[in-house]
Amino acid sequence: MKVDLFDFELPPERIALRPARPRDAARMLFVPGEGALADLTVRDLPGLLRQGDVLVFNDTRVIPAQLEGRRGEARIGATLHKRIDLRRWQAFVRNAKRLHPGDTIDFAAGVQAQAEERHSDGSWSLAFLGEEPVEVLLDRAGQMPLPPYIAGKRPTDADDRLDYQTMFADKDGAVAAPTAALHFTPALMAALDTAGVGKEVLTLHVGAGTFLPVKAEDTAEHRMHAEWGTISAASAQRLNQVRQSGGRVIAVGTTSLRLLESAADEQGTIHPFAGDTAIFITPGYRFRAVDGLMTNFHLPRSTLFMLVSALMGLEKMHAAYAHAIGEGYRFYSYGDSSLLLP
Repeated sequence: MKVDLFDFELPPERIALRPARPRDAARMLFVPGEGALADLTVRDLPGLLRQGDVLVFNDTRVIPAQLEGRRGEARIGATLHKRIDLRRWQAFVRNAKRLHPGDTIDFAAGVQAQAEERHSDGSWSLAFLGEEPVEVLLDRAGQMPLPPYIAGKRPTDADDRLDYQTMFADKDGAVAAPTAALHFTPALMAALDTAGVGKEVLTLHVGAGTFLPVKAEDTAEHRMHAEWGTISAASAQRLNQVRQSGGRVIAVGTTSLRLLESAADEQGTIHPFAGDTAIFITPGYRFRAVDGLMTNFHLPRSTLFMLVSALMGLEKMHAAYAHAIGEGYRFYSYGDSSLLLP
């Protein structure tokens, strides 16, 4: 499909620079498979789901993966992207033309890394020096890696350390938040529990590639970035039982959805999973593992807008986004939410 089909005009003032407070006070656009759109709030979620449904959350934790440093007199910026091993990470590097294999980059607080090699996607392998765990080094020298459409408008600050982390964050490794779950609070989870809505968690470490633009003119020419994820055998079994019992599996966020679909076979059975996924979902894809999606509002021409268009239909999603823009919904990572039930 032509990438132009997924384009739309978004006024810059619709981009949220801070989250709603409290988190579950954010607006939520309900997009049903049939019927009219409804302007609601995230707190209305329990009334839109059925007893026996289950929400699937991503428990990845965002690490302070944004680093600023120098190689000699040259300023070098690095955004960690994907872990290679205990001391080595792939990273997207700013001012990479000043970097060569073997160079040492001096980051803040005495943290150093050696540039090893440049990959075909333009990223570099960086090996952190010393014996301290890399997580300790990042806590000392790194900043939260806010999306470029926020970071370009304001500096990262102390609030982002909490704001850009979901209440489910548990396993270190993401360099971008699974933002659909930023709206959840203990009070909302208690209301969902009272409504008989279940909860499952999986792990997908979101990479910086999620922010990369689609440069191809046709979706068939786009190469999707890979991310590492895992679904336990126990979670897979419980999710399969939910669907067998007539409940619905609702992914909270495109990260949860992509991993569930990666783990499902042609019959829709979800299997245990551990490894990389580079699944790219566009219109025409047959969904096997999920029955709905809660997600924020995405960039024009992005792989995520393609994904929601695959779930609900391109025409319906263009109409939903036009409604959201007209009604003043807030877009992207710190923005409002939508519930998509085909």
